[in-house]
Order: sequence, then C-alpha cells, then structure tokens
Amino acid sequence: MNHYRYLAAALAALATPAAAQSLTSTETAQIDTLVTGALAKTGTPSASIAIVRGGRIVLAKAYGRASDAIPVAQPDLPYQIASISKQFTAAAILLLEDEGKLSLNDTVSKYVPDISGGDTITIRQLLSHTAGLQDYWPQDYSFAAMAKPTSPQGIVDIWGKKPLDFAPGSQWQYSNTGYVVAGLIVEKVAGEPLLAFLQSRIFKPLGMTPIDQDLAVGAKYPVGYQRFALGPVRVEQPAASGWLFAAGELSMTASDLAKWDVARMNRSLLPADDWTAQETPVKLADGTTNGYGLGVSAATVAGRKLVTHDGEAVGFLSQNTVYPEEKAAIVVLTNADFGDAYTSIAAGIAKIVLPAAPVDAAETAKTAQAHALFDQFAAGTLDRGLLTADANYYFTPIALSDYHASLGALGAPKGFEPLRGPRLRGGFVNRNYKVTYADRTLNIVTYAEPGDTGKYEQFLVMPAN
Repeated sequence: MNHYRYLAAALAALATPAAAQSLTSTETAQIDTLVTGALAKTGTPSASIAIVRGGRIVLAKAYGRASDAIPVAQPDLPYQIASISKQFTAAAILLLEDEGKLSLNDTVSKYVPDISGGDTITIRQLLSHTAGLQDYWPQDYSFAAMAKPTSPQGIVDIWGKKPLDFAPGSQWQYSNTGYVVAGLIVEKVAGEPLLAFLQSRIFKPLGMTPIDQDLAVGAKYPVGYQRFALGPVRVEQPAASGWLFAAGELSMTASDLAKWDVARMNRSLLPADDWTAQETPVKLADGTTNGYGLGVSAATVAGRKLVTHDGEAVGFLSQNTVYPEEKAAIVVLTNADFGDAYTSIAAGIAKIVLPAAPVDAAETAKTAQAHALFDQFAAGTLDRGLLTADANYYFTPIALSDYHASLGALGAPKGFEPLRGPRLRGGFVNRNYKVTYADRTLNIVTYAEPGDTGKYEQFLVMPAN
C-alpha cells in the first residue's frame, strides 16, 4: 500500500475576507464538470468532496454512484480515508505528550515489548517513518493473509519482529507497521481504545462523526471498487477486520475531514506547538529530509505552503491538502482503488477555486531548459555537454535513436509544464514535467545537479494516462 504521493498540482489562494470566499455559480459549474468528467474518464464510481476557502467550508458535494444500493452518492456518506488517518494517530500521541504521559523521544520498548530495535527506536521515528520497521502492507491490493481477521498485536508479532530494514533514523521508508505500534502505545498510555480516545479528545469537540472503517460496510455505506487493467469496474472484496488500526482505520465524510483542516488552519483544539510539530519535516541522521513530519507531509510549492496526505484502502483512494496560510483546503474521497481521479480532481479544483500561484522566475527558466533538452532529443541533436557522465552512459546510441524516432514523430507538443515543485534527492534536484499532445500525454522525470547550469543526471520520458 503505497501512500507517499504529493498532490500533482498544488496551488494556494490569496487571503481575502471570508465574505468574498463563497463559490460563484461559475466555479461550482466548473467543479461539477471537472468531477463528473474525471469519474467518467477513469471509471471511478463516485467522489465526495469538500472545499474550504477563507477558513470555512464553502462546498460539500458528492457525485456518482456510491454502490448498487446507493445509486446516487450523498455528501453525508462516510468514505474510508485510510492513511489520512495517520495524522489523527500522531495527534493522539502529541496530546499524551502534552499531559506528560510520554515523550516523542521515548523508546518503543518502554511501552511495547519485543519489537525489533525497540530499545533504540523512538516514538518520533515511528510517526515519521524513519524507524526501520518493515511495512506490512506495501502492496496496492489485499494480499492473501488479509482474507482473515487480524489484530494490532497479530501484525506486530509478524512484521514488528522482523529484522529492521535500516538503522533507526538513517533512512525514510513508509511503514504502516510503525503506526500500528504507535497505536498500541496510545492505548497503553491512555488506558482506552485508540478510537475512543480520538472520539473524546478530537472528534466530538469538532463535531465530527467518524467510524471504524471495518464497520463501514454493508448497504448503508459506499462500496469500494477495483479494476484489472482496463477491464470492467468490479466490486472489491473488503479486507477482513483488523488490518488497518492506527495506520488507517477511519471512515468519515469529506466535511468531517474539512472540519479537522479548519482546526489546523486556526491552530485550534490542539496546542499550536502540536500542529507545528506535525508539520515540521523530520530530519535523518545525515541532516536530510523528504518533507514528512508526523503523519503529514509539508512542502512549499511555488512559494506557497501546503500540508498534505493521501490514503489508499481496499477499494478507496483519497486526498487531503491544506493551505494553512491561505485558510484553504481541498478534500477528495473516492470509492475506487484504481486511476488518478482523486488527485486529478483535487488538482483541478485548486485551479478553479484558488488563484494561480505567482510566477517563479527560476523555475520558469528550469522548465524552459528542460523543454529545450526535450526538443533536442526529439530532433536528434543532443548536446551531450548538458548531461552528467552517468546520463551520457545511459543514453547509448540505441537509447538516443529510440528517443529521436518516437518523440520526433509526435511533432511539436501543445504543452510542457511542471507537475510539482522541485525536491532534493541523492544530491540532485528532482523535477517532473507533463508534455501534452492532441492525442496523448507524456511524463518526464528529471534529476539535475543544483544550480542554474547544473547538468542532467536523468531525463526519462514515459507515456502517461
């Protein structure tokens, strides 16, 4: 279950008075067209969305078919939000720390025995995916064991006792296992079930009514759907109970999640330093970070801050992104575990309801540079001086011939634009681009040396949906 996906197009709104934040009829119509089009194109049965602008919820609406029993989706239906739940588990830990009952720097062995590396792994490392515990669910489907019920301890007994994938704090690797352990710590310290703690300390005060996703099954709830390649859309068999727990156990409406987003913007309910702790990227031992904090990712895109996380359950995909400085948020919940409807809807809504981000001259120049190199590949006129030694090794005569033949045949593209902001990895700057033609779209994944004249380490072109 891979959950580390940044919002492809993250744009933010300029702060304006709340009275000016209501959606216009034109904006609402554009959103309706966007969502229904995305559902039709991908085969996703339904979507439930919520939009916060000016610090208040300005739209909560559902589209499509929630199930055969619910042919018209309604905004009061709870959808499984999966890993978006992690930020609530992290919040529970922070609240217990506020009460002096634990510390983020405590080791796991103080609360949960027999965990591999438990005497060196800290709670902070559990919440930031830097503990080294092997993820029990890296797959994007239910594996065989998930047909039978389990328990948090059952998960820990298998995956929590395997050798660590790396020394705690030395690497980042998404781990649902770490959050299961964190949930067990909450229950031991709080003396009550995790969900009961969250209900009393977070959900009830905010007027939220989430339920355990294991209980959100049956005729009253949205059904999850799957698709094999481009085959028919089929009902997905839910996993047996107990497989998500603190790693992704919640089902809620888009409006409920938006209420939580508003609390984040306003620094209400939790102490302000708890919100800050969640949103502060955790650094590895070598001083680097990928932007993940405690249950959320934090990034700055085109000069605008955002806090985001997505979720993937059996038959469900979701995206939640907050623009805290602009008092804006976009929630998209879908009942399909295939396609990109949830991210494309979120990105499309951002373009409709939030002003375009200010132009970043440096990034505009980098996009033009990448476009020019793309044109060289297509024309068969590559200047190898623009590439590093490794990139020149990769681009053999065969590779260059294939690039020239396949890209040159497409003619001039209609569009060439970045998919998101730059980020560091392995000493290089990663930038991704989308190239559009009349009948197809390409994605480009690049790595380049830092600086205005940095050479390209990678320039991979691939087909896109």
